Amino acid sequence: MIRSMYAGIGGMKNFQTKLDVIGNNISNVNTFGYKKGRATFQDLVSQQLSGASTENDNRGGTNPQQVGLGSTLSSIDTIHTQGSLQTTGRDLDLGISGDGFFIANDGGQSYYTRAGNFYLDEQGSLVTADGLRVQGYSADENGVLNENQVGDLEIAAGDAMAPQATTEASFKGNLDATSESAEVGSLLEDGEAFSSDMIQGNGTIASFNVANSLGEVNEIELVFQKTGENTWQVGYLTDDGDEQMFNQLADDLQFSGNGTFQEADLEDITLPAINGAEPINISLDLSSMTQFSRSSNADADHVNGNLDGVLESYNISESGEINGVFSNGEVRLLGQLALANFNNPGGLSKSGDNLYESSNNSGDPQVGVPGDGGRGSLTGAALEMSNVDLSEEFAEMIVSQRGFQANTKMITTSDEVLQELVNLKR
Repeated sequence: MIRSMYAGIGGMKNFQTKLDVIGNNISNVNTFGYKKGRATFQDLVSQQLSGASTENDNRGGTNPQQVGLGSTLSSIDTIHTQGSLQTTGRDLDLGISGDGFFIANDGGQSYYTRAGNFYLDEQGSLVTADGLRVQGYSADENGVLNENQVGDLEIAAGDAMAPQATTEASFKGNLDATSESAEVGSLLEDGEAFSSDMIQGNGTIASFNVANSLGEVNEIELVFQKTGENTWQVGYLTDDGDEQMFNQLADDLQFSGNGTFQEADLEDITLPAINGAEPINISLDLSSMTQFSRSSNADADHVNGNLDGVLESYNISESGEINGVFSNGEVRLLGQLALANFNNPGGLSKSGDNLYESSNNSGDPQVGVPGDGGRGSLTGAALEMSNVDLSEEFAEMIVSQRGFQANTKMITTSDEVLQELVNLKR
């Protein structure tokens, strides 16, 4: 009976601990990124009254006789199941769909969290609600990520983008196969003064804008003139005082019999320095053009380079890329968030403030970009809710309460038996 009394006391302590875990779950039912806990029990060592015996010629074997000494706490688990995502409409709210943790750093220690309610400080650094800096891969001024180092991320309002000169241009569209070939003597000559009536019926003009190193816009006019069957001459125009001069780029722009591009030995477009800017050299690609029997509609497909601009807005993709939108219409990569996952996320230590720390049993963090290596993707303008199920917690609360009551009844019953023993001698 003394054993039963102490078994009851141990059971009461266990159920008190389980109620503590349940209470913590319920109190965090609306905590973003919270993962619920679960208490489990195991029995204590049993006292051996008699051991098992083997059979012999006259008797069979017997089982051991043991009396259990109660229960003890086995584990308090963290259940890392996915919580539902709640749309917030806020740009800096991010939810993880799948495995992985955001990485936050206070300068000397890395922490991990599922709560994606982030903010910008006065320097434009991306931080948590407590000011820890969110980690990721930063990008240089050309939008190229440094994939070898994880560090702080910045989204600085009014961040300036320097102008970049155009170096590449590609064209698409069609040149009319029914155009007449230019007659001998009317072919455009390199360095010749040009007027549009020189290519009437046998050519077309296409213009596009390029930028120089100081951010000035220059218009370039390309001239296409048919010189023979499936063969065209191409050049560009430059101003020389009051006249436009033709500058030949190639006289062998050739198409196949089915109208597709075949070959062209193109020179670069070269524009002299203007107002102190560096000269412009542009590599031209015409491989996407066609020659079919319909009107000519050659047009620029892609032209690199840009004017100067300032950051006006940004967005974060599901792969964690932070894309900045600048006043010049350019979109440039500012950085990319990093996620970490673990071989045993249940081994992480809770450190408060929605943060976890790695432990000896969690394994080392495996850091990478969202959507790669088993790490989940990001959902913008949304937050992951707690995975606590109130109905389940209340059911467990009832079970724990009844278990606690049963153990108290065991103690009172043992006390009554002891009282009867004391009353034997009156």
